[in-house]
Amino acid sequence: MESNTSLGSPVEIPRASTRKMMLFSFPRISSALLLGLLGFALFTLYTTGFGLDETKVTNRMTVGYIAIAISQPFFGWISDVTYIKKLGGRKPYVLVLAPILVVSFLLLMLPPLFLDNPSEDTLLRWFLLWNTVFEISYAVTTPYQAWMAEQFHVLDRPKCSQIQNIANFIGHVIQTLFAMLILTDFATNIENDPNFIPPAYLWGCIIFGVFFIASFYTSTLLMPIEPRKVEKSNLIQNFKVALKNIRYQKVVFMQGFASIGWVIAGTVILKYLTEVLQLSTMQNIIVSGSMVFGILIFLEFWKRMIAKKGKTQSIKMVFIFGAMVMPLSLIGLIDVENTLWFGLLLVWGYAFVIGGWYLFPYIMYADLAEDDERQTNVQKAGLYVGYPSIILNLFQAFGVFLLGQLYKFGDTTVGTNTFNLGNVIWGPIVSIILIGTYFYTKKFVLIDFEWAKSE
Repeated sequence: MESNTSLGSPVEIPRASTRKMMLFSFPRISSALLLGLLGFALFTLYTTGFGLDETKVTNRMTVGYIAIAISQPFFGWISDVTYIKKLGGRKPYVLVLAPILVVSFLLLMLPPLFLDNPSEDTLLRWFLLWNTVFEISYAVTTPYQAWMAEQFHVLDRPKCSQIQNIANFIGHVIQTLFAMLILTDFATNIENDPNFIPPAYLWGCIIFGVFFIASFYTSTLLMPIEPRKVEKSNLIQNFKVALKNIRYQKVVFMQGFASIGWVIAGTVILKYLTEVLQLSTMQNIIVSGSMVFGILIFLEFWKRMIAKKGKTQSIKMVFIFGAMVMPLSLIGLIDVENTLWFGLLLVWGYAFVIGGWYLFPYIMYADLAEDDERQTNVQKAGLYVGYPSIILNLFQAFGVFLLGQLYKFGDTTVGTNTFNLGNVIWGPIVSIILIGTYFYTKKFVLIDFEWAKSE
């Protein structure tokens, strides 16, 4: 299936208004809030806050990634073959999974509300259970994201992806301020009184959860129902077709290889800023706010780069720049009094590369789904969005497992500050991973389509 030749006659997708793109993108604010808090602060909360062993926590995070590797493709596939007259195929699964995700989020973020002086083993079991349920129900985003291929023209997808990412980072701004102002102090002080939950933290989590349900329900109920498939999808046959699509498989593995590095960096960066650079709460807010602001700026830069250089060339540039930036984590080994500038240097470099990376998954899987439909005349957008989760989350599981192993190197002292060496050496490890991903992409991956150029 390497050819770009159109063998079928897919439903013509009209050009979309900016209003429709904004409606579609609206839930990304709340998903960024919830996923951002868990990815950015949960590791710190359960290790620094509850004092659990880093390796034990990352091992249980690995199980969560394996769970989502199963659930995302499953709900993608099943939404491909489902069609309810008044709801279509995607909406039912969004409406059911969103509340389950919120309940698991609250249980995961507020264990003192439900557990009285829990032991280490109890906390670890609690973490394993609700983190796994959260990851499974996060599959709500798979049928939701499948709409991009079904409701947005190929020329609209870069702009729609940019709007989605702007929504993402509005969410990240809110969750970053919340993490810096409330969650960091909570994590630092919770060991002194594990039964106390600050009211601001409690109501913040509840409001974020309610907002998640409200935003997904609003978008889901107001978005038009996707066109009914001309030909009824066959779950097993569609899966076989996707497996035989070599071009698609190469892209999936490219994302998987890169995600090993991205998940390491995203998981450890808050712990790095607080424990290695020892930034104050105000400095953390400055650095984190600068990172989010930088990503918003660089989204526009990378969107223009895609238009000028194409998707394939642009994504290779992301990997090269990423490999150059990540070793900056080693600045934590330098003994200086004011580490604020070091933090700003690291997060702006990180913002530059991650701002580019965030644009691609939405675009490339929608394009690949449309390319398949042009050849087979069967819509498999849910499958094409969901299937990569198998590879992606297995690789991410390996990433957090690898991060856990880095903490076995023990402590080091720089000046008067003692911290685990794993909090510093993750950067060069991520760089090596991205260099390997670059050469893989250069040799095997092509994500530009001739039919897209002619649209």
